[in-house]
Amino acid sequence: MPCEIIADLLARSLMYILPAYFANGAPVLFGGGRPIDGGRLFRDGKPIFGPRKTVRGFISGVLVGTVTAFCLGLAGLLPAFPDALILGFLMGLGAMVGDLAGSFIKRRLNRPPGAPTPGLDQLDFVIGAVLFSLPYKPPAPEVLACVLVLTPVIHLATNFAAYKLGLKREPW
Repeated sequence: MPCEIIADLLARSLMYILPAYFANGAPVLFGGGRPIDGGRLFRDGKPIFGPRKTVRGFISGVLVGTVTAFCLGLAGLLPAFPDALILGFLMGLGAMVGDLAGSFIKRRLNRPPGAPTPGLDQLDFVIGAVLFSLPYKPPAPEVLACVLVLTPVIHLATNFAAYKLGLKREPW
């Protein structure tokens, strides 16, 4: 493939998924407070999501995803208002629901909060964002494939940077 085609695919993929990436990172900066599950246990006696999944983190993720897409729309990198706003909201909400689903699965697998679960940790929020945005603006198949390949690498790199900056407890 010529370099221009690869560069175009990378750019389209990143612009599509950037609201979900930013939404997923928002709870690291703005989270904390009351756990979204209220500390309740599931019927198996384990936490539903765990203490690190908070109401403030969830709301901040949805808002940051929405604002990110809106800004990308203003810059001409995503469809203009109101499409960018709607897409950002769906991707932010989907990213947060996907992250909650990943935490729910990790609790069922007896993984403590913060313990690495390769694959699930890197893709739960992306799968949620894509599923929530599918009815409104589905990604092109090549964009989706690119996102699924790139996200684990980007996710690990940004988490390591957040760890080094003292924003996260673990480097994964």
